[in-house]
Amino acid sequence: MAYYVYLLASKKHGTLYLGVTNDLVRRVNEHRTKAAPGFTSRYDIGKLVWFETYDDPITAISREKELKKWRRDWKIRLIEEQNPNWDDLYPGIWR
Repeated sequence: MAYYVYLLASKKHGTLYLGVTNDLVRRVNEHRTKAAPGFTSRYDIGKLVWFETYDDPITAISREKELKKWRRDWKIRLIEEQNPNWDDLYPGIWR
C-alpha cells in the first residue's frame, strides 16, 4: 500500500495545507468538495500542487512532521522544483 505526503494550495503562492494519507485521490477530493468543515474549506484550498509517495506509514508521517516544521519559503521552493507553474496535479492522478 502507498502512503502520500501532499501539499494543497488555494492558488499560486496562496494559502498552503500539508497532509498525509493512504488514498490521495479520495483525500484530495474531500478537500476539493469541502466534505468536512475545517481549514481547507474555510480558505478554499483544493489545488494539489505537490506530493511524495512512500511505502510505509511511519516514513510518510515522519516526512509530514518534518515538512510541517519548514518555513513557508522552503515549502514554496519544494513545490516549484517539481511544479513551477503550480499546476493542479489532481486531474492527472484520478484517471
